[in-house]
Amino acid sequence: MAWLLEREIHGPDRPTVHDIEILNRVFADAFTDRYRRDGLVGVRVPQLNPVIWRYALEDAGEGAMIWRDAEGEIAGFNIVHHSGREGWMGPLAVRPDRQGAGLGKTMIRAGIDWLRDCNARTVGLETMPRTVENIGFYGRLGFVPDHLTITVARDVPRRAGPPARLLSRDHDRSARLLECSELVDRLAPGTDFNRELQLTEELGIGDTILVSDGERLCGFALWHSAPLAGGRPQDELRVLKLVAEDVRVFEAVVQAVQSAAAAGGIRRITLRCQTRFQDAYGWLMEQGFRVHWTDLRMTLRGYPEPAAQGVVLSNWEI
Repeated sequence: MAWLLEREIHGPDRPTVHDIEILNRVFADAFTDRYRRDGLVGVRVPQLNPVIWRYALEDAGEGAMIWRDAEGEIAGFNIVHHSGREGWMGPLAVRPDRQGAGLGKTMIRAGIDWLRDCNARTVGLETMPRTVENIGFYGRLGFVPDHLTITVARDVPRRAGPPARLLSRDHDRSARLLECSELVDRLAPGTDFNRELQLTEELGIGDTILVSDGERLCGFALWHSAPLAGGRPQDELRVLKLVAEDVRVFEAVVQAVQSAAAAGGIRRITLRCQTRFQDAYGWLMEQGFRVHWTDLRMTLRGYPEPAAQGVVLSNWEI
């Protein structure tokens, strides 16, 4: 158990669904405060949809960590994930009144230790490029900046193409999941997204699109359509993971995503593209996708992202 004696903080403990309301409050307050300190005084970060929190907690499993104050209230949290040997942290936040006392460092180090115990090959996180304070904070803990993750968005065309092939409707889901696992492992050895694929379907918050070349799976995309923020309408389809053998298949997967959105009456799709996949990013720009947000991807020294064949986009946020 890690202790911060001077502020009577203890943990980490594993949160449950009963902690979601408080996690939401800490999340919204901490990120609103972060924007305020960056000069964006009028920005108020909304609380997340509770089912999205449930997805994050169940996906993280024992990597979901909270720290409590002397009154038993949540003072900070770090939700740590690993997809095979790909490990990353997010969301993570410290309650504004508990910042500056070392809790953030304790949380990050606990996340690093947990991922090392899981034999992670990659240990990473993302932060806003404009937030130099955060970049410096993570840098002092051993993280180095890498490429950008650029969130792009596009309204769904009226004619979005033929119906998409969905994992949830496949007559042999077990065989398709095995094919997804084998495809990812071939393009990015050691990475495995199957837990996220299955959890998404179990919670009813999205699905997975499958693209084949004849009988052979050559690409897929995991997406969520449940609103990200609480109380918002279902008007956006968000791609969390996208795997394609090459850029040609990547284009086909994105077209299938648009078809799925159109079939569901969803007006917009968003996708978080890592800029190391330059050809994929260039095609998205040619297709009229608009840049919506940027994040700086950082990895721990000695635990970088491996080189990948084809296109393997992995969202490090929920």
